[in-house]
Amino acid sequence: MNAVFVLGLAILVIGVLSVAFVRPKTYVARLINLEIPAWGLLLVMLAYDEALALLTFVAVTAISTFVIVRLMEWRDASC
Repeated sequence: MNAVFVLGLAILVIGVLSVAFVRPKTYVARLINLEIPAWGLLLVMLAYDEALALLTFVAVTAISTFVIVRLMEWRDASC
């Protein structure tokens, strides 16, 4: 295992924990914290292949932003 892969896994785990246990429980804070695991995933994918890493990063960022925005709309509508 190389250093980029290990650093990516560490950032991915830290990012997931920061999204799950965010302190100011606002949707904007969760959306901003969601970018941290995306960067970790990018580093993991960079350990394998650069093109695959860039495509995965773009896809994960687009999908995660879409899911979080839909959750924010759903939570606001239910309150």
